[in-house]
Amino acid sequence: MYKVLLATTSILGASFIKPVYAYETIKIGVLATVEGAYTVLGEDALRGVKTALNNVDGKIGNKKIELVIQSVNTTPNSVVTAAQKLLDQNVNIIIGPTSSEQGIAIRDFSQTKNQATFINGISGAVQTTYVNPSKNFFRFNTDNAQWSVGLGEYVYNHKKYESVSIVANDYAFNHAQVLGFVNEYCALGGEVLDRYWLPLGEKKYANIIEKISEDADAIYLGLSGSDALQFLKQYNATGGKAKFIGSSITVDGALLNAPENIKQKIVGMPSSGPQSETWGDENWQSFLKGYKKSFPAHERFVAPSILATGYHNATKAALTCLEEVDGDLSQGHTKFRQCLSALELKAPNGTIKLDDNRQAIANNFVTEVIEQDDGTLVKKLVRIRQDVNQVLGLSKEAYDAIGLPNRSGPVCQN
Repeated sequence: MYKVLLATTSILGASFIKPVYAYETIKIGVLATVEGAYTVLGEDALRGVKTALNNVDGKIGNKKIELVIQSVNTTPNSVVTAAQKLLDQNVNIIIGPTSSEQGIAIRDFSQTKNQATFINGISGAVQTTYVNPSKNFFRFNTDNAQWSVGLGEYVYNHKKYESVSIVANDYAFNHAQVLGFVNEYCALGGEVLDRYWLPLGEKKYANIIEKISEDADAIYLGLSGSDALQFLKQYNATGGKAKFIGSSITVDGALLNAPENIKQKIVGMPSSGPQSETWGDENWQSFLKGYKKSFPAHERFVAPSILATGYHNATKAALTCLEEVDGDLSQGHTKFRQCLSALELKAPNGTIKLDDNRQAIANNFVTEVIEQDDGTLVKKLVRIRQDVNQVLGLSKEAYDAIGLPNRSGPVCQN
């Protein structure tokens, strides 16, 4: 389906387009990975976009919304090339990208393309909006450190884990996740005994498991679901007794459908992130219903992924402000950007507003894996932290003293 759409939009891109505000069609470009190994994620991002468009029947007033989808791979260079291709097709609003490094690349690119407005998809690097922010780049999703807020407090005060070891893949996403967790956990009195950073793709964990302190009450596991499952199997085989804490991407379908002998390690596992699939809020339930209605069960996930929600919210923000300004993108999108900056977006995962750097202030959700009566595992919502800002509730001076996410920070001081 998406290959057909890509071909169609390429033909349309060759058409002669006058300034968008003077015509009956507004073109929105979307950067998503719809080819290669990460196609399944890119496709769900696009499902989020389409779900938002379906809510307005694909139009704003008397203006039709036309999507131009440009596929990217996982590299920063590819996303910049793709964004330029969209601009060459006279697209004025670009939504995306997905990964941290790509988000930083688009931030830099946007600073040289003031004729366009860029709305982030779901990329979450702290630096994207905190360091050298771009005036025409808006991010309606919280960053990767914000996704950890509430987890440290829940782990220390409710789960009573006084010491942890950290095992995580060594890349920017996890550096930020650990920053958000450690900052909160250690401030309450928790102790980080050791940190082990693993190369991406590493599947043999025996050497790391041998090194983990036996004094650790829990292991913070910054691995994706399938890798986390392999780690749990190998750890379980050693007879290890520690409990587990998950990052925002740890507890997925691979873990929730784990074999019986691993369930004991998964039940009770807390994690956190920008949404909760079991939230009973009316807006979330409406989004869930619209997502399921828009796509047959075999063409979607059971519930929207973080990518679907992020891209949906970005699209909804664009559509809301296009309606507010009656599609007026004149004078460098002045009215449209003013609307985005001041918008309080009623999103499926709660109200989102932007700070002075055009970065989201929003809810964060803490969940815990429970076993249902039928034996299946689900993530139960246990905490919501409202209005989480980019400095994690600290003063700017205190946040800056921590330093940007890295392998060794923040130092655990309690």
